[in-house]
Amino acid sequence: MDRRRFLAGAAAVSASVLLGAPSARAAVSTQDWMAGHGDPTPLQRLTIPGTHDSGARFGGWWSECQNTTIAQQLASGIRFLDIRCRVTGGSFAIHHGASYQNMMFGDVLVACRDFLAAHPSETVLMRVKQEYSTDSDATFGAIFTDYLDRRGWRPLFRIGDTLPLLGQARGKVVLIADNGGLPGLKWWDGAALALQDDWNALPNDKYPKIEAHFRKAVEQPGRLYINFVSTSASLPPRWNSDNLNPRVHGFLDGTASGWKGLGIVPMDFPNTRSGLVESLIRHN
Repeated sequence: MDRRRFLAGAAAVSASVLLGAPSARAAVSTQDWMAGHGDPTPLQRLTIPGTHDSGARFGGWWSECQNTTIAQQLASGIRFLDIRCRVTGGSFAIHHGASYQNMMFGDVLVACRDFLAAHPSETVLMRVKQEYSTDSDATFGAIFTDYLDRRGWRPLFRIGDTLPLLGQARGKVVLIADNGGLPGLKWWDGAALALQDDWNALPNDKYPKIEAHFRKAVEQPGRLYINFVSTSASLPPRWNSDNLNPRVHGFLDGTASGWKGLGIVPMDFPNTRSGLVESLIRHN
């Protein structure tokens, strides 16, 4: 084989993940992995890589949870974003606690719009939560509505009280509301969502909860499972992610290698563990 053709083929494979049954695997880019699933697929039957505190790249060890931009996260295969908004001057500033993340909510929406325009087979699930402000739910909701209508972002969103099918969500941001003033599916809706987010557990206490939630997703399907790998107990998020991400990766590729439909898996610094996001995508 011509050496250039070989290297080109190798590069294409390295930028892709293998999806489907062993007898019928197809290479699908991490940018378009949802294209391998039919329109009737319920979102709760998917395994969806995500980021915790998706915009948190600044503010020091205790504030930083990511080292890639929103656009880079989406390109890497991430399809769940955890967006924390501080009310300021009639707009939303992205914060992690007191740390402003040099980004506004509109910047997040631009990144999602541009990615989905280029990759219309995909959807992005987005938790929106108030952070570092004490304004009323009504005020928070009014500002969000201003983004939708006066600023023209409503066409980007898929807002409903129930989870859509994948075909209904393609090209859209599915809102998961973590504020009483927001429309859409509520973060605390236990009939639709099953949440594990012990953010203050030490890694050795946290890991069994992660593994148990994966098992529950497989044994008791029906809801959309949300299984946070992240924790900020005792050590900065990066240090804890260096402990937990490899353990989760090993479990996914080992004991859980044949499991499907694990739900949303938000992580800190997922890109620092080579192959972790791709491993999650293979669990579809």
